[in-house]
Amino acid sequence: MLENQKTLFSLPEDIHYLNCASKAPLLNEAQARGIAGLRRQIAPLALGPDEYASESEELRSALAGLINASPDRIAITPSVSYGVAIASHNLRLRSAQNVVCMQEEFPSDVYAWAERCRMDCAELRSVARPEETARVSSLWNERLLEAIDAQTAVVNISSVHWTDGVRFDLEAIADRAREVGALFVVDGTQSIGAADFDFARIKPDLLVCAGYKWLLGPYQIGFAALGDRLIDAEPFEYHWSNRAGSHDTTATAYRQEYEKGARRFDVGEHANYITVPMLTEGARQAKAWGSEAIQDYCRTLAAPLVPLIEDERFVLAPASERMAHIIGIRLANESLIPGVMRALAERQVRVSRRGKSIRISPHVYNTSADMDALMDGLMAGLG
Repeated sequence: MLENQKTLFSLPEDIHYLNCASKAPLLNEAQARGIAGLRRQIAPLALGPDEYASESEELRSALAGLINASPDRIAITPSVSYGVAIASHNLRLRSAQNVVCMQEEFPSDVYAWAERCRMDCAELRSVARPEETARVSSLWNERLLEAIDAQTAVVNISSVHWTDGVRFDLEAIADRAREVGALFVVDGTQSIGAADFDFARIKPDLLVCAGYKWLLGPYQIGFAALGDRLIDAEPFEYHWSNRAGSHDTTATAYRQEYEKGARRFDVGEHANYITVPMLTEGARQAKAWGSEAIQDYCRTLAAPLVPLIEDERFVLAPASERMAHIIGIRLANESLIPGVMRALAERQVRVSRRGKSIRISPHVYNTSADMDALMDGLMAGLG
């Protein structure tokens, strides 16, 4: 099994940080690369157009290698909402059509489609979460498949649910979306970097992902991966650096042609020599660890939580229904959640409350001592 990797980070010894699903700590090497980029900004004496392009291409290759895709399918984006807008900008709905998403989906995956449906008088169809926690993943997948019909124009879901790690059968949902001709859009933010995602196998029309969680990158940089149906679509942002020949900074002629592949969707000023090398480092390290090793590490680490499945004070999905790196614990008495959160904070345990879940998201820098503090806080908070 993978050994503990805490020495690669700068986490304080007295903090039990179980909150990577909120924001990842930076790798020491990523910090160093970011500082080096800042110094280049302080005195930009030797930055040429080739260097401007090369770091973005290194990032593109690192991300592509992580998801089994071609670098030509990768666009550098600032956020999930930016990525989703690639699809919503290029699609018009008929009034009889619908967009399928899941209940309590992350807002950045919903707002663009809610607006698209409002403008086009279409239906935003939210698939409710099943009440049966022991089979929540299986039943929710069934409901999603049933919700997709001949009038479905878009299916937009996350690879795992952001509040509690419930897993979704992306291949089955992709097959159903293709069967009815719907665009299939996936938000991989809460899995890519910590769990397997095979772009070539799943074949989404659009994959979006923020970089500051399981990719261990800084804020305001991420990526989108484009499938065949959208890769030649129209960008909604017009700037110089995604145009063919843009690296020739001596040219003054305007160009109508775009750079190859998904580069047409790169955000303006994407070649940030502070954030780009930092995210490259995070993606490379995630690839080096391997998603299977990360899942095994987190599964072993979370073993003390397994007995809570049988404890009537807690509501916790079994491992078969969720990913190992995000665990959502619900309380039978929801009114006790604030007290539990206070008890955890007093013990310097960092987790998040998301909806009805106390979300625990361990990573390879966590230890059994972190889990001991977590268990102590959970029990103390219940009184």
